[in-house]
Amino acid sequence: MKRAEQLDRLAPGSSEIRALAAALSEGRASSGDLLDDCLRRIKDPAGEGTRTFIKVWEQEAQLAAAAFDGAERSGEARSPIAGLPISVKDLFDVKGEVTLAGSVARDDSPPAACDAPVVNRLKSAGAVLIGRTNMTQFAYSAVGLNPHFGTPGNPWDRTRTPGGSSSGAAVSVADRMAVASIGSDTVGSIRVPAALCGVVGFRPTQRRVPREGAIPLSATLDTIGPLARSVEDCALVFGVIAAEELRPTDGCDLSSLRLAIPKGRTLEALDPEVAGAFTRACNMASRAGARIAEIDVEPLEAFYALNPNATIQAVEAMAWHRDLISRRGAAYDPNVKARIEAGDRIAATAYLDCLMRRGPLTHELDHLTACFDALIMPTVPIIAPPIATCERDEGSVRAQLIRNTSPFNYFDRPAISIPIHEPGSAPVGLMLVGGRDEDWKLLAIARAFETARNA
Repeated sequence: MKRAEQLDRLAPGSSEIRALAAALSEGRASSGDLLDDCLRRIKDPAGEGTRTFIKVWEQEAQLAAAAFDGAERSGEARSPIAGLPISVKDLFDVKGEVTLAGSVARDDSPPAACDAPVVNRLKSAGAVLIGRTNMTQFAYSAVGLNPHFGTPGNPWDRTRTPGGSSSGAAVSVADRMAVASIGSDTVGSIRVPAALCGVVGFRPTQRRVPREGAIPLSATLDTIGPLARSVEDCALVFGVIAAEELRPTDGCDLSSLRLAIPKGRTLEALDPEVAGAFTRACNMASRAGARIAEIDVEPLEAFYALNPNATIQAVEAMAWHRDLISRRGAAYDPNVKARIEAGDRIAATAYLDCLMRRGPLTHELDHLTACFDALIMPTVPIIAPPIATCERDEGSVRAQLIRNTSPFNYFDRPAISIPIHEPGSAPVGLMLVGGRDEDWKLLAIARAFETARNA
């Protein structure tokens, strides 16, 4: 059975990974067939493959798929993602290749000596890695523009941005060029493109997934996580890249939950499509028995006043990029280069103040939200803006896109974006934010939302 036929039979929010794994184990599909379908989509001249992928590992993927199909016939046990095509952001080291991080400025850098731990874990689990996805240069913008490799068009409207910096990751999943993808999130770079492209994106607690072998933007804020077409698929991939035992995500009931909506800035200036979808999602949860309260969240307001992430990113990025900019600065996206170089103009005391205030503000937020199972809010206050608008005024668009996502990197809270728009309309994401290290609980809550909405 063709992969497209497999997916047509799935209800919205169902696990594509579970369905395809079952088809593989029962002989109704082969890994080679699934790979061929993805490669066909990538190569489609009418599609976005050339802008979505910086590099396609066609030959290596074919060998991996053939190896899986041979092992499957011999009855070897496999992980849930074994034999399935998965893409990875062009941020992670792969042995023998130069990691460009979306920029030609690194094209003369030495090849990686070994795979990043995340890549190694995917390979060990039997995933068929299909290629490197496009991204904002050095992950330093949530808008998704890339002047050198092109900007992939949003699956809803190709004239609009997919968001970033994990732009290609989101498009590869939304356009079914991959079953899932691995991205990074420093102020929203998984959740923003997930919301704008209509897929699920999960930012785990930072320590859960190793960051070694990934080009850093901010050592303080960077986090690695999955994008997929359902919450359960994100959970299955997260279990692999975190090297954690899979936990059930289907045991949560909305009627048991206490949820909080932060008052203030997170609900300001919402596009009508976003406001309507968020209201419908909240009403749906209330009808299902969830107790929802709007609360004042002073640590969030303090965060917005301090704006610590801008300071932290710029200083830490400049420390990493200094030598490369001096050697290859002309090859940088000018907007990205300007943000990095701003780090040289920030006082050490300002940087240290942002770090020193992190602990007290995080403790205050933890105390304030301890009686709630999750915070809920729109992932992004606007629908995907036109690429032309982004090119004219990237700074303004960027500020809008990361407004709701960025605080939770500073507070190191697991956060997930799930689609809540009506079919055919502009994609809108609902962001659920859990307690630190309560990643599996948050995934279960998100799946309960997903299930109730698709019932």
